[in-house]
Amino acid sequence: MVRTPLTPEERERGERLGRLLREARGARSMAEIAAEAGLSAETLRKIETGRAPTPAFFTVAALARVLALSLDDVAGLCTPVAV
Repeated sequence: MVRTPLTPEERERGERLGRLLREARGARSMAEIAAEAGLSAETLRKIETGRAPTPAFFTVAALARVLALSLDDVAGLCTPVAV
């Protein structure tokens, strides 16, 4: 299966999500957050660095729960601003 290339907007949204998660994680380790969310630390690292800019909804929901973020806030903060 060939994956369609990401648009610049999708990449930007992934970068915003990564920044948001890093900021919300604070001093807590990547391994700790990933374990609580039921993910591998490698998956979280890819999301935080933008290498996985379109994670599954349930992955984002699990991370939001562990980091005490509302999904509304995540969606609002990760949506690129229209110019």
